Amino acid sequence: MSRMTDPRRRLVLASASPARLALLRQAGLAPEVVVSGVDEDAITAPTPGELALVLAEAKAASVAARPEAADALVIGCDSVLELDGQALGKPADAEDATSRWKSMRGRSGILQTGHCVIDTATGRRASATASTTVRFGEPTDAEISAYVATGEPLYVAGAFTLDGRSAPFIDGIDGDPGNVIGLSLPLLRRLLADLGTPITALWA
Repeated sequence: MSRMTDPRRRLVLASASPARLALLRQAGLAPEVVVSGVDEDAITAPTPGELALVLAEAKAASVAARPEAADALVIGCDSVLELDGQALGKPADAEDATSRWKSMRGRSGILQTGHCVIDTATGRRASATASTTVRFGEPTDAEISAYVATGEPLYVAGAFTLDGRSAPFIDGIDGDPGNVIGLSLPLLRRLLADLGTPITALWA
């Protein structure tokens, strides 16, 4: 049976993100999870979009090199919020998250998510960055304090998420909502196709 139609190809997600795992499962995929352990703070790049891509590639490569990823398709992703030309990842602490929200409200930012897929059976890889504009609402100081107190913004890029408690504070987006949550399924489909695997062959 050819690799193109072989339903037994393993899919490995190189991320601890429950949101990314949920997106893949909702799309009919059943990935295994292997966390990369890449030191994100040690990686730099000229632009936020490039940073997201380099981080995604580093995570995918780290997991692809492990024995448990043999003969698998490894997906690495990383997201940053681009605001004023700066890349904002996860906030350092509650004070940082509060400051972020006060600077973001009433403005727009670009959520950049790097995607990298490596076929460990062939060594081939495909990667790209998806961009989605996010239009932030104007939550009050009290609403920001209450949100930060939940702890949610400390674990997500840009200190917000489209599928959590901050959803009421986001007025709208221009682009793929999945990309804001953590993974663009349309982009993933194209990257898999570049490697000769239709996403339908990976449905569980």
